[in-house]
Amino acid sequence: MNEVTQQAPSSEGTAKVVYILYLVGIIFGLTGIIGVVMAYINKREAPDWLQTHYQFQIRTFWIGLLYVLIGMILSIILIGYLVLLFWVVWLVIRCVKGMKSLDQKEAHPDPAGWLF
Repeated sequence: MNEVTQQAPSSEGTAKVVYILYLVGIIFGLTGIIGVVMAYINKREAPDWLQTHYQFQIRTFWIGLLYVLIGMILSIILIGYLVLLFWVVWLVIRCVKGMKSLDQKEAHPDPAGWLF
């Protein structure tokens, strides 16, 4: 009798979807929320190297939310628009760098970082 063991499927595709949802979230904010929920759900079952991407994605959401809130508050005195522009550039760079590491099947180099 042959025993078949099933290995949990890697959620690399899911991690890539989260990055894409974040990028789409620049226009449609709701997709960012969907992305962070997906990251929280998949983080525990992922291999260690992939967990770094989910940690990075979760931090990207919460830090980004902080930047957006600060930008919205400061938009009353116009400097907030610069903060919001910084947030867009920051988010795009983080997502592109994260997808690059993901495509190379490498752990994210700095999942706890605040900048890029």
